[in-house]
Amino acid sequence: MHFIIHCIDKPGAAATRRDHLEAHKTYIAASPVKVVISGPLLAEDNETPVGSCFLVEAASVTEVETLNRNDPFFKAGLWSRISIHPFLKRVDNR
Repeated sequence: MHFIIHCIDKPGAAATRRDHLEAHKTYIAASPVKVVISGPLLAEDNETPVGSCFLVEAASVTEVETLNRNDPFFKAGLWSRISIHPFLKRVDNR
């Protein structure tokens, strides 16, 4: 099953994101949960990261929650809001 993880950064957290970015990327690359697509959400300037979005494939929401809680960004307290939802992929034009 697919899930969307939608995370919004805390205000003023650019340094936290920058300080933990390499550890986050390493963690996602080695994830036991299949990460289909991931990347930063951007501010209106199309440059400044303001959050994160992931499309993952997992057997259960529990696996996805565990993935999220073990993310270095989560452990660093980067995100102010996290939403995890099942996702029904109907179109994939890749």
